[in-house]
Amino acid sequence: MSALERRAKQGDASDGASPLGRPLSRADGPDKVQGRATYALEQPVAGVLHCVLVQSTVGAGRVVSIDRNAAEASPGVRLVLDAGNSLRLRPVSDFYGNKPEGETYTPFAEVVEHNGELVAAVVADTLEEARAAARLVTITYEDAAVIASFADARAGEGRPVEAQDKGWGDVDAALAAAPVVISQTYETPREYNTPIEPHGLVAHWEADDRLTVYEPSQWVDGMAQHFADWFGLAFENVRIVSPFIGGGFGSKGQPLPHSAVAAIAAKMLGRPVKLAVTRPQTFTAYGGRPGTRQTLTLGADRDGRILALDHEGANETAATKTFVETLGVVTSMMYAVPNLRSRHRIVPVNTVTPGAFRAPGKNPSAFGLECAMDELAEALAMDPLELRRLNEPDHDFENGKPWSSRRLLQAYDVGAQAFGWARRNRTPRSMRDGRQLIGWGMAVGTHPVYSSPAEAMVRILADGSVEVLSSAIDMGTGTYTILAQTAADALGVPAERVTVRLGDSRLPRAPVAGGSQLANLMVGAVHKTALAARDELIALGLGDPASPLRDRANTLSVEGGRVMTPRGEAVGIAELLAATGRSVIEVKRDTLPEGERSDEERRKFFTTMAGMERGANLPVSRHSFCAHFIEVRVDEDFGTVRVSRVVSALDAGRLYNPKLADSQFKGGIVMGIGMALLEEGVVDPRNGRILNANLADYRIATNADVPAIETISVGEPDYAATPLGGKAVGELAIVGVAPAIANAVYHATGKRIRRLPITLESLV
Repeated sequence: MSALERRAKQGDASDGASPLGRPLSRADGPDKVQGRATYALEQPVAGVLHCVLVQSTVGAGRVVSIDRNAAEASPGVRLVLDAGNSLRLRPVSDFYGNKPEGETYTPFAEVVEHNGELVAAVVADTLEEARAAARLVTITYEDAAVIASFADARAGEGRPVEAQDKGWGDVDAALAAAPVVISQTYETPREYNTPIEPHGLVAHWEADDRLTVYEPSQWVDGMAQHFADWFGLAFENVRIVSPFIGGGFGSKGQPLPHSAVAAIAAKMLGRPVKLAVTRPQTFTAYGGRPGTRQTLTLGADRDGRILALDHEGANETAATKTFVETLGVVTSMMYAVPNLRSRHRIVPVNTVTPGAFRAPGKNPSAFGLECAMDELAEALAMDPLELRRLNEPDHDFENGKPWSSRRLLQAYDVGAQAFGWARRNRTPRSMRDGRQLIGWGMAVGTHPVYSSPAEAMVRILADGSVEVLSSAIDMGTGTYTILAQTAADALGVPAERVTVRLGDSRLPRAPVAGGSQLANLMVGAVHKTALAARDELIALGLGDPASPLRDRANTLSVEGGRVMTPRGEAVGIAELLAATGRSVIEVKRDTLPEGERSDEERRKFFTTMAGMERGANLPVSRHSFCAHFIEVRVDEDFGTVRVSRVVSALDAGRLYNPKLADSQFKGGIVMGIGMALLEEGVVDPRNGRILNANLADYRIATNADVPAIETISVGEPDYAATPLGGKAVGELAIVGVAPAIANAVYHATGKRIRRLPITLESLV
């Protein structure tokens, strides 16, 4: 079976149960655990050369000279590239609107803005030869002053981002009149995506104007457009292939400088070029979540009703590029706040441009707000869960719209009962087990529902099996499986009879797999397309002169792979196709807005972020919600913190596959544990170097850090949010975990930690 074809072999719809909504195991699982899944750098491309990056060793300055002679004379070396001899490309804006200056673009820096910036590359016959030669490239710099992080006083206050300003009411007057006011600052460090599959690609020019790229991608159509724009090619002449991805968490949505390097080298040498970004290089080849700082001031009456909220947020950005971590996004819509003001600033420092990292904006935004809510509850001598209940909004205060659905009160009820929250002693340091202090904390999270348009093709084949084709991708979240379930549900065939092909820009279009939108938008597109294919199949059965069912009924249905009359007469799909001389029924549909559009206009929805903006025009506010209840144990002597129990209740609407959704929920919670207790990019203040750019020193949560996790779905189908009733799943569960842990640590120790991660040093 082709590596692009994953067959959903678990489960059978013939038992009468609808395939969609069943907890089937991942269809791609067996191939992955048995080593048959082919990832980007494993693609069997003949005659491949190997490329190794050379990065800057200074944090700021100018490249004065590059001596390539020794490297070029090294065995096996085919090319040493830098800004002086590289092909020049067309400048293209990144995700965030940053466009290189000038009429042409090179991925190699001449002015260095962060430590680890790409300055040269070596291409050789073998990886070992390329690595050896890369060490021989001699670079002379003219150093400049380095501002390593916004902890440096020279970074200043940064500049305001007026587009993030929001507010209503009279905040100053309400705070002045409020009998209870708390005001605190909360900080998160730099965090990195660190997927198990590092970045890399194989670039192969099949002709002067036809480029094939094997690269792990969260957006094959967007990346194809980016490469096409760089090289001045027709969109159709660039092919991105990405059937499997070993994680991305937001980092694999667009081509990066190293992507351009491989394609340039392949073009100049006329040979395929493979480039694998090393684990240390992943910390500087692209950006993770930037450091953030938030000051929140909350005012309430003595009964606990919030009167006003003032929010000042800031995040690091690159020295000359803009990235905004939208820290006000949760603050402005989570509670009933009659007076609110939120402002945001970005602080340029010498770092790689930050990027999207799971639940960008939402995750750190919730850390500040949910810690502040816990502090307000303490100031009011009030249970933090009851404070949240009291301030539950009946609509979205930011935009005035009603919720499409919001089952957070149900999440409170179910989660608190399962956790045993009613037994919590509110007094800090009051619960213990020997020398271990026990803390119970809670917090809530949310994620918006995005729904870009998508396109799919469904093919009913002569043997009665079904194919689903789309350029959408599967990062391990289960896209192969749920799309097979969707087609099976609409067509009335067993799920194991459906094959799904994904991750190729030659297939029907799909937007970025980001913002937890892919499942909803692709399920909608495949369902629409499969229904159209079913209608065509039924029309064939009713109207074709050779059909065995012609003149038997005026309506037909499809069940269990058979076309049936109301009286129970039936023929198999394969039998009907054979009788009518059809080898295939092929249908393509999309969920684009109604109306005729040119090919260029259609492509815009799939190769830009335009599709994700459609929800702004809807009459409802669409969000998923969750409530986390977490127990920690803190060693009284050593200050070590262990998360010992997690119960999370989640409202994500209809779950297309509860087993896969539960896996996503738990994965987000595990990442939240890492955020709270482990993850921190440590920066040398002298030169901006990342000191822990490896998985030995940059710590992420492992099995030893993760307790038993109970997740409970309280969601119901929300057809006002998406056509099939689902809401955001993938990024939801990470939001709120870190503040729940911080609040639990306070309950255990009586010590409030307002900067992550919570370490032994911060508690002892």
